[in-house]
Amino acid sequence: MSDAESEQDADPDDHPSGDESLVEIVHARGHENVTAKHASTFEFTGDDWLTPAGDCIVGVDADRTPRDFSAEFREACQDPNATVTATITVEGDGGTHTETIVGRGDPGLALVDDRSMVGRTSEYTDDERTILVDAETAAAGLDRELVAALAGGADVELRLEVH
Repeated sequence: MSDAESEQDADPDDHPSGDESLVEIVHARGHENVTAKHASTFEFTGDDWLTPAGDCIVGVDADRTPRDFSAEFREACQDPNATVTATITVEGDGGTHTETIVGRGDPGLALVDDRSMVGRTSEYTDDERTILVDAETAAAGLDRELVAALAGGADVELRLEVH
């Protein structure tokens, strides 16, 4: 195998420069109070509880937060031309449910919060926890079978990819 061939077959996560993608994976779980009714945001939190008022939160007890993300990933997210893709995958009684939300990066994304992460349909970057802006949809736009599985406490994976 030539060097060019082996470089093409390499994992994109191993190459943080150029047009390659950077990926961060977060594991969390649903909660009985997941309603996913918020029209402009979706959120994952490291907290292990959720009140009914948290209608944007779709995952609790996250094993990682933006502060845990690599410096390269955070820097790539600060490019306003970057595409940030959030893929939410839930394994529930009804099978596997996957939802993909595409947004973009922004120079205002600090990505250093140690408690939660928020995707937004607006351009608002607020604080240290916004992970993407201009999202195609928010919690309210998620597939209702996926939401039902989360309300049943199913495990959820959030795959964030920036390129």
